Amino acid sequence: MLKLDSSALFNVAPNASNETLITNSYETFTSVSTLLLDLSEDLNGKHRDIVLAIHQLSELGVLLTARLLDHEAPCPG
Repeated sequence: MLKLDSSALFNVAPNASNETLITNSYETFTSVSTLLLDLSEDLNGKHRDIVLAIHQLSELGVLLTARLLDHEAPCPG
């Protein structure tokens, strides 16, 4: 049985299924990507380039977790 760390502000449910973990990871990456694109619209130059580079990494996370979700919990049809 997994024990939650009582000193941690946030915890992941120890009995969460792989599908739940992957789905939430996908949604987190998607949200981060959206926030980064919104932020990039307000920036110029080097700071905008950095935000867009981080966005690309986040999009890679979206693609990887989407593929993992397809493998672990494929949608019927």
